[in-house]
Amino acid sequence: MKLSQLLEGVALSPGCAVPDIPISSISYDTRTLKPGALFVALPGYQTDGRRYIPQALERGAAAVLCAGKVPEGGPVLACPDSRAALARISANWFGHPGRDLTLLAVTGTSGKTATACLLEQMLAQCLPGPVGRLDCAGAETPESFQVQQRLRGMADAGVTHAVLEVPSQAVALHRADGLDFAAGILTNLTPEHLDFHGDEAAYRRAKESLLRSSALAVLNLDDEAGRQLAPRFPARLTFSECRDEADLTAKNLRLFPNRVEFEAVTVGDIRRVRLPIPGGFSVYNALACLACGLGLGLPLEDMALALGRVRGVPGRLERVETSAGPEVFIDRASTPNALENILLTLRPLTQNHLICLFGCQGDRDRSQRGPMGAAAAELADRVVLTADDPRTEPLSDIFEDVLRGMEGFSTPCQVEPNRRKAIALALSMAGPGDVVLLAGKGCKTWQEVNGVRCPLDEREEVARFYAGAKMKEIRRDLSQ
Repeated sequence: MKLSQLLEGVALSPGCAVPDIPISSISYDTRTLKPGALFVALPGYQTDGRRYIPQALERGAAAVLCAGKVPEGGPVLACPDSRAALARISANWFGHPGRDLTLLAVTGTSGKTATACLLEQMLAQCLPGPVGRLDCAGAETPESFQVQQRLRGMADAGVTHAVLEVPSQAVALHRADGLDFAAGILTNLTPEHLDFHGDEAAYRRAKESLLRSSALAVLNLDDEAGRQLAPRFPARLTFSECRDEADLTAKNLRLFPNRVEFEAVTVGDIRRVRLPIPGGFSVYNALACLACGLGLGLPLEDMALALGRVRGVPGRLERVETSAGPEVFIDRASTPNALENILLTLRPLTQNHLICLFGCQGDRDRSQRGPMGAAAAELADRVVLTADDPRTEPLSDIFEDVLRGMEGFSTPCQVEPNRRKAIALALSMAGPGDVVLLAGKGCKTWQEVNGVRCPLDEREEVARFYAGAKMKEIRRDLSQ
């Protein structure tokens, strides 16, 4: 592709002359750069891509695009924002695959992954064509180039609808730029990622920006942000458990240890939903999916039947099989709101003690840590505080922030920095009738410490603990 074609629609700085040269590939990492590539210098958390422009040219880059002042030497072009430029360039390179798909966005503070997974499974049963899903969450968020690349792969494979989980960081970093969504779901909104966005207003603007790129906004009227945003989006569908003015409501809720049941009610229809996922918050996830489906013109009856056949989401209130003893659950909960919801869900399942193991991420928003500690201390009977992903931050600093939030509560709390030992400690506390929650990791099978991902699968740790306990029991019986 010629450079002029690749830069079509890209805002360049005044005076930039675009040479009419062929481009063989796109790169923003000199380690993988191939001769003939366009190198896009991106600003990073720890370094600036502009530093690598000489290296890119040495390795055969045909052209370079960067923000700010253009370094001397070589075919270097300037633009106001290199991340925004990369999004447009990537869309041009892959032929705008989003135009060949019906794109659906899911964003919010809590419930993004669970809702996206449910929506994908529901649509796969209700639509004639294949459905895809792209997880753009958290630290694993791909750059816009990978987003466009994966969407092109879906379109070429015959996928008709794609569900994208889009966190606020992805919006702010232009990773979803140029994508037009048929619907955008906002699950809820509480303060999060303030270390990245700077303040709550910027965080909210990122979420609202994503909805602005959606033809239909799907909003939760039981959430304050949803109620505030609703008047700003004439093209909207709303859902609620409590407010009859919503387009879709849940009535006659029944909660069971392994499922939830409710009646999905619209102006012209009522359908019973039996969702095989426990937890009152699962009702909101299901309502969001149903409201989105209604926006796509799907029958409520078909969607209700489909939700009855979905699978649980790995790492989201995932029950771990044990040979005996307590009920053990793993969940991704890493915000105060999410941890509170999970503990409230598990309380009715608890006959004796509810034991909560959790930690807080290092090098991330410190304002979340005190409220996390308060939620655990208020709603659990016993707490084990341990490491999550400390990254480069000292655990003592993280623990200090958490423990400050637990002041004033009498809930017993034990601190064990080693997460493996902490899991064993929590399980050793528990007996029949108890419930143990391992919060924070979810489906992740590693722990990040000083830039290194160390293997850690909590399911394996639970199995190892009970296998060891069984061996001790056998040895004790043999010795008698």
